[in-house]
Amino acid sequence: MRSEVAAPPQPGCLERFVSAGKGRGLRARRHYAVGELLFSCPAYTAVLTVSERGTHCDGCFARKEALSKCGRCKQAFYCDVECQKTHPERTESEKLLAVEEFESHLDKLDNEKRELIQNDIAALHHFYSKHLEYPDNAALVVLFAQVNCNGFTIEDEELSHLGSAIFPDVALMNHSCCPNVIVTYKGTLAEVRAVREIEPGEEVFTSYIDLLYPTEDRNDRLRDSYFFNCDCRECIIKEKDKLKLEIRKLNDPPSAEAVRDMIKYARNMIEEFRRAKRYKSPSELLEICELSLDKMGAVFEDSNVYMLHMMYQAMGVCLYMQDWEGALRYGQKIIRPYSKHYPAYSLNVASMWLKLGRLYMALENRTAGVKALKSAIAIMEVAHGKDHPYISEIKKELEDH
Repeated sequence: MRSEVAAPPQPGCLERFVSAGKGRGLRARRHYAVGELLFSCPAYTAVLTVSERGTHCDGCFARKEALSKCGRCKQAFYCDVECQKTHPERTESEKLLAVEEFESHLDKLDNEKRELIQNDIAALHHFYSKHLEYPDNAALVVLFAQVNCNGFTIEDEELSHLGSAIFPDVALMNHSCCPNVIVTYKGTLAEVRAVREIEPGEEVFTSYIDLLYPTEDRNDRLRDSYFFNCDCRECIIKEKDKLKLEIRKLNDPPSAEAVRDMIKYARNMIEEFRRAKRYKSPSELLEICELSLDKMGAVFEDSNVYMLHMMYQAMGVCLYMQDWEGALRYGQKIIRPYSKHYPAYSLNVASMWLKLGRLYMALENRTAGVKALKSAIAIMEVAHGKDHPYISEIKKELEDH
């Protein structure tokens, strides 16, 4: 049952401990119900993405009109003087884990990753060398490696990138592909809520990655970014993999080799599309999506996660091109499989319902729009909390229509 308890979280009800095979971890000392807030964590530091400047405060990330431009740099925008102040002292974000304790995994970095870090350091010196004193290069390499492993992306209600931040206490949580909590953001405040019942003594797990994909793909991503393999229940029994990799039912079924070849093709196309976004036009990107969907569709069902990945990319291109009907067609194909493949109270499912609801409303299908927006709210009330500004905004959208 969903919790209706509004009592504030108690830090003493969580403890840092040594998790077998995982190192540091976070453990519950009492029961937490679904939707209950375990703890919140202000950002140790945060930076707004450039594309959101002028619409969001550079200090607190609030979305509002009539922001004031910084009188010194002429680039940043703030709500007021308070948001413009810096707070260099140790913050409330380090109650359980200090930034200096972050893992860097320097010994596991390959030459490509080391080169990327050196490029970032060179850019830092190029743009800021006149204003800042730096530690030596070796210390900067450690710092960048720590941020790469422990940094967070702050996203809005549709999972668009707002900025990046460091939340030390949130970084204490270990990963599971069957998480029992979810992390959401209220400006630059991270909030951690239960998405499953948590019992006393149980470890608190979040997910570091997108959980749409099959076990092999998830662990490839975990090894590449975080240098470990997951040993959660889903990674051991691979219960969802068959459904995620569903093959089209044909009179002449494809051979095992043909399926393996198509999976390899799909993975290559995902990477090719990621690179193509840097230099191809929206119409060219849409063509890549359509051609790959046509080829994969000869073997894969529409609910196959590789089909869903390219449909999601196509939907994003349609939204960018303001082709609302095209975006809606892709979204309608995506939402049901998403609801099956993702865990309960997934932000990916909520954001898809939200996009569909807004598309329906824009296309004057109010009945479908209301249903979709209410589906988004039902998930977000658990993941974000009922008092979150995003939920208030969506409810206002419903009232205005």
